[in-house]
Amino acid sequence: MLWYHFVAYFFAGIFLTNGIPHYVLGSAGRKFPTPFANPPGKGESSAMVNVMWGLANFAVGYLLLQVGNFSGGFSGAMLTVVLGIFFMSFMLAKHFGGVYSAD
Repeated sequence: MLWYHFVAYFFAGIFLTNGIPHYVLGSAGRKFPTPFANPPGKGESSAMVNVMWGLANFAVGYLLLQVGNFSGGFSGAMLTVVLGIFFMSFMLAKHFGGVYSAD
């Protein structure tokens, strides 16, 4: 596997993870921060914008998984996706924990 496959898989994990809160909260009809809000990443966007942003993140994550020969089994590729998921999970928790604790 080529080195850039691992980069693509890491970012696939990031995009797939970032899509979860936007899609779930948007589907529940709740506002949530997006890059399109004012200020970006802190102001809240509508539920519809969050659903679209979540679906866009899922689409990008899926496309990044198409690089190389990704398989769901235990492999270096899967480990790289999981590392991206962990990284983004902690980054989202830190960022949005700060956004909502300031209220």
